[in-house]
Amino acid sequence: MTSQPNPQVGAAVKAADRAHVFHSWSAQELIDPLAVAGAEGSYFWDYEGKRYLDFTSGLVFTNIGYQHPKVVAAIQEQAATLSTFAPAFAVEARSEAARLIAERTPGDLDKIFFTNGGAEAVENATRMARLHTGRPKILSAYRSYHGATSTAINLTGDPRRWPNDIGAAGVVHFWAPFLYRSPFHAQDERQECERALQHLEDTIAFEGPATIAAVILETIPGTAGIMTPPPGYLAGVREICDRYGIVFVLDEVMAGFGRTGKWFAADHYDVTPDLMTFAKGVNSGYVPLGGVAISAEIAETFARRPYPGGLTYSGHPLACAAAVATINVMEEEGIVEQAARIGETVLGPGLRELAERHPSVGEVRGTGVFWALELVKDRETREPLVPYNASGTDNAPMAAFGATAKAHGLWPFINMNRTHVVPPCNVTEGEAKEGLAVLDAALAIADEYTV
Repeated sequence: MTSQPNPQVGAAVKAADRAHVFHSWSAQELIDPLAVAGAEGSYFWDYEGKRYLDFTSGLVFTNIGYQHPKVVAAIQEQAATLSTFAPAFAVEARSEAARLIAERTPGDLDKIFFTNGGAEAVENATRMARLHTGRPKILSAYRSYHGATSTAINLTGDPRRWPNDIGAAGVVHFWAPFLYRSPFHAQDERQECERALQHLEDTIAFEGPATIAAVILETIPGTAGIMTPPPGYLAGVREICDRYGIVFVLDEVMAGFGRTGKWFAADHYDVTPDLMTFAKGVNSGYVPLGGVAISAEIAETFARRPYPGGLTYSGHPLACAAAVATINVMEEEGIVEQAARIGETVLGPGLRELAERHPSVGEVRGTGVFWALELVKDRETREPLVPYNASGTDNAPMAAFGATAKAHGLWPFINMNRTHVVPPCNVTEGEAKEGLAVLDAALAIADEYTV
């Protein structure tokens, strides 16, 4: 599965990267990117020949793993047939991708607006909501990530927003439910749900319902911590939005396309939003693609009124061909069902067993192949293993945890005081157990920082 080691090529790749590539979210002189020689399935490897089990799925997008031969072949075939074409035309790959996506979205989300990724999907969803309602404000949760473009980063709740926040984007943040660190001092899920819904309704009342175009939520927040909402919460948000004429937007960029063991996370909660954003897993990230699934009512707003938005590469044929092949592969190989089974029988039980033995694990939460371990200094006080948005020496415990995992051949997804367990949706039972064994070793290091 790995190519022959070639350190000289690796050094050249690294040198060119350091000389010319400007990396996102980074102080350029303080990073040391790994030079990757290849990838297949759930693994990738470097030019030294060291192989890593990828428990990040890239950035939680390789839902069918790396280099699936059927998707690679579909991209090659499309490139040979029609490698690109302007978005104003009807193109087979684009039409078929839209049809397959619309078949799987909940309710009447049957119109698909294609973008190049998730942030652009959020940008366009919020624009549609504002135009549909004639209202300016968008409400979003503090514990959230919606993308790095102008509106999307202002909607985001995590610290990446801070240096980009213009303070005039028409965004209002509120607290969504998170029982382990409840902002509502709730004792159980029922209280957390009731108090979170009351808080949202109070926020709407004080902001002025007639000024609010949309409420946007990640169905299950991803980067912010994989907090599954308590029963009844999303249905309650739906009811509040209906009562005030507010558009309900669900962001499924990370949670969609099998990640949670359903086609969309909304399917777990029997809730249909007015707009749904997607990207990442729609074609396993093989070619950049995202989009907005649009309800009949909002689509009707633009039936005779031009929608003032578009992208040069909207519905790019190569990206759409990859989406068609990916969705078909997921159906043929039962990958959504595989994600559900692995979560229920391997990852869930395995992570909870690790939590019993490691005092650094405060909570295990998730579903499918979408899990998080909340790492703490003290289980009683729930003090995080590192401070919020820690860096440098303050982040030493998480850095040590990550270094141990990598030394043992596991590439972990680490954010603040959490490690997320997000392998490909078609990860095998053996690969999942291999990853759990490495997490066991890495958590032993994290335990050294507990009290």
